[in-house]
Amino acid sequence: MTERPRLAVVGAGPAGLAAALAAAARGVQVTLVDAADQAGGQFYRQPAAALGARRPQALHHQWRTWERLRDGLDRHRTAGRITQLTDHHVWCVARDSASGAFAVHALLGPAQEDGVTVRADAVLLATGAYERVLPFPGWTLPGVVTAGGAQAMLKGGLVLPGRRVVVAGTGPLLLPVAAGLAAAGAWVAALVESAGPGALLHRAPALAAQPGKLAEGAGYAARLLRHGVRTLARHTVVAAHGTDRLEAVTVAALDRDGRPRPGSARRIPCDTLAVGHGMLPHTDLAETLGCTLSGTAVRVDAEQRTDVPGVWAAGEATGVGGAALALAEGHIAGRSAAARLRGTAPDPGGWGAARTRTRLRAFATALDAVYAPPAGWADRVPDETVVCRCEEVTAGEVRGAVDSLGAGDLRTVKLLTRAGMGWCQGRMCAPAVAGLAGCPLTAGRRPFARPVPLGVLAALPETE
Repeated sequence: MTERPRLAVVGAGPAGLAAALAAAARGVQVTLVDAADQAGGQFYRQPAAALGARRPQALHHQWRTWERLRDGLDRHRTAGRITQLTDHHVWCVARDSASGAFAVHALLGPAQEDGVTVRADAVLLATGAYERVLPFPGWTLPGVVTAGGAQAMLKGGLVLPGRRVVVAGTGPLLLPVAAGLAAAGAWVAALVESAGPGALLHRAPALAAQPGKLAEGAGYAARLLRHGVRTLARHTVVAAHGTDRLEAVTVAALDRDGRPRPGSARRIPCDTLAVGHGMLPHTDLAETLGCTLSGTAVRVDAEQRTDVPGVWAAGEATGVGGAALALAEGHIAGRSAAARLRGTAPDPGGWGAARTRTRLRAFATALDAVYAPPAGWADRVPDETVVCRCEEVTAGEVRGAVDSLGAGDLRTVKLLTRAGMGWCQGRMCAPAVAGLAGCPLTAGRRPFARPVPLGVLAALPETE
């Protein structure tokens, strides 16, 4: 008997789970590597087992889909077709140019001090996305969290980020966050959305092609009405206020050009602001491998293959579009990887998923246009506002690097101001720095996806 081909899947969210199940069902030995202690990703984030949640499904929709994924994973693990590695934080994926094999390097456990390496014949990246947060005065106050962070606290820890909450920014994530917090007992003082109904009407044909998605959004809106949540469309947060922690936010209405209307500002008392301005793909590992990006996402073909042999990508890493799109892409990628590894033709059984992918990508493109950050947001950030929290770089310093020193790209701004040189390596501040500098948000091409202890590097074989 010959050894089964090995596929390493990085990420156990919807895309990674769908890919792992599809590949394992077709005779491939799968190693599923994920940083969390349970599968599910952000979308299907589960409460810690020690919390003893009696009804975790109350925090989710599409629970039956999650149950199918979970049960499928359990079956393949029991049969030995999938090895699941939880609490493994991947910091680099390296490809041997001679053999074409891959080494997936990860840090183990919460302390992330010990290293482990997974060997594979191919790699499938399902690394998800992270939130884009644009700065404003007071955004660094305790009590200001990302919208996804508030949702993660509720789903994973069964705790509220605060008692009186304002949910603000733009994007479809705000609706489930506000509805979930209200249902859990928080007083959601307002949902502040910079997009307006007119933007939805302009994209009506593309949006109407997915009636299920529209019904889902309407369901969230109905829940907000039941809980008495005030929705302020075409509004934005101008500033957050407080001394030791957040005490209130000021919001203002936006005009047709996306700028605050004079005289429209109002102050809303709150102890928590959950804010986000959409999502951006996690592409660090793909960049390290040399995969080509299309804009800010990994570029893939019809089979979800990147332009690096032996590397597939699926889900938000290839473009943010939600869990249903991630499931379709993961299914296609898993089938393709299994076929290629086994030396057979791509499986035509994935065509149904391909049609679903096409429709959902069109829907996601329409949503991107609707929920774009308000125009001119960078012009409204005062010079004294901190933009890079790690290195305490202000908006004025970024502007000075451009206006006085001639910086024209992110890397030059980073070298001149240290913006992006801190612990997060620009993951939080890069979109804001790019907006302030008036330059594109480009890939960083870092050798490591996360900080690595020197001892872990020293323990690697000399050939690596």
